[in-house]
Amino acid sequence: MADSLNCDLKSLSPLQLFERVTEQGDKVRALKAGKAPKDEIDAAVRMLLSLKLSYKTATGQDYQAGLPPKDLVLINNGTAKEEEEDLVDPWNVQTSNAKGVDYDKLIVRFGSSKIDTDLINRIERAIGQKPHHFLRRGIFFSHRDMDQVLDAYENKKPFYLYTGRGPSSQAMHVGHLIPFMFTKWLQEVFDVPLVIQLTDDEKYLWKDMTVEKAYEYARENAKDIIACGFDINKTFIFSDLDYLGTSAGFYKNIVKVQKHVTFNQVKGIFGFTDSDCIGKISFPAIQAAPSFSSSFPQIFNGKENIQCLIPCAIDQDPYFRMTRDVAPRIGQPKPALLHSVFFPALQGAQTKMSASDPNSSIFLTDTPKQIKTKINKHAFSGGRDTIEEHRKYGGNCDVDVSFMYLTFFLEDDDRLEQLKQAYTSGELLTGELKKVLIETMQPLVAAHQERRKQVTDEIVKQFMTPRKLAFEF
Repeated sequence: MADSLNCDLKSLSPLQLFERVTEQGDKVRALKAGKAPKDEIDAAVRMLLSLKLSYKTATGQDYQAGLPPKDLVLINNGTAKEEEEDLVDPWNVQTSNAKGVDYDKLIVRFGSSKIDTDLINRIERAIGQKPHHFLRRGIFFSHRDMDQVLDAYENKKPFYLYTGRGPSSQAMHVGHLIPFMFTKWLQEVFDVPLVIQLTDDEKYLWKDMTVEKAYEYARENAKDIIACGFDINKTFIFSDLDYLGTSAGFYKNIVKVQKHVTFNQVKGIFGFTDSDCIGKISFPAIQAAPSFSSSFPQIFNGKENIQCLIPCAIDQDPYFRMTRDVAPRIGQPKPALLHSVFFPALQGAQTKMSASDPNSSIFLTDTPKQIKTKINKHAFSGGRDTIEEHRKYGGNCDVDVSFMYLTFFLEDDDRLEQLKQAYTSGELLTGELKKVLIETMQPLVAAHQERRKQVTDEIVKQFMTPRKLAFEF
């Protein structure tokens, strides 16, 4: 029995162990207060001490009530070392490295799996075509349970896609297109339903804006998302502020998640404090709920067992680690995930893009002239200080933002490799590389603007109306 308990404890995360210690401490206090028999109290105390020891072994820290463990990464000797280099959570991404975040370390820290050549080859076999360049180039680099999704697909079992957008401003930038470009490709090659959540409620809770403004941004952002080319017969876009009031299935799942996640857990996962409003504390359950097919009875005919695949940037993973932890306890399948790298700001991968800084990225509303000026003036260069030095030593593609942007938006692999060789050897100058990026981005943004002009309020309404999609369940 003791061996079985120890084995169970080893499978728990530090945060789960913290919760178990907290619960057991409460139980001991309740037994003592109720004057329970001595042997019952002694057994509960022994269990508490065992849990505290397991917690210390896992984290290298003594248990302290009310102080959940920090995000830790285990190093080779099994002792815990706090991650220092990169800060990654749903609201902040910071790194001091000009190359950007160390994604291999992030995989270890978050406990996800690397998208390796074997998985990419398996995807290629399953869909019968070349994988998206985001997969080939490591832009989507990490996953959780993608093997299970492929198992389901190969066995003719259904799954669906879920992604989202936090509408914090009216104008989206080209980095915001990355998950939608990839999700559109996934939807087309696997032929599956897609739900897109617009978290206007989240933006109201976190930002200084009115409910009306958050909802307005959601509808404006929906136009940019629709302009990516999604099929209206296979895609449902919803605003939380709208949909929550109309879907009993969605709200039931939110309540189930809320019941199974404690305040200590959300504080540990998201860093909430006692001074945060209760809306923030309960919001993670709202982002979790679309992971369950019963949140969309009109699409899935009330079926609860259809697995979800979520393409997103890896900073959203804490929401879905929580969701995957809760799912079995409420009788739902765990969602699978595909994680992308972060899109760099023009000023360099260690700086943050901001809607309030128009020069930090290329926005979908920018004119050809603005795009040219921004890239020439602000795109961080991996080139040398002088032409002579650059010709002699070559440029650094690892830190050059123009080259980074081309890895996202230039689809031709051979052309990209030619540019890399020419820039690294010094044959291609920074100004010439920027010119290639300008010539790539200007038509891409212009084409997006033309498609967006065709998206009327009526089309947005159709996409956002709860309805049956072109699938039978």
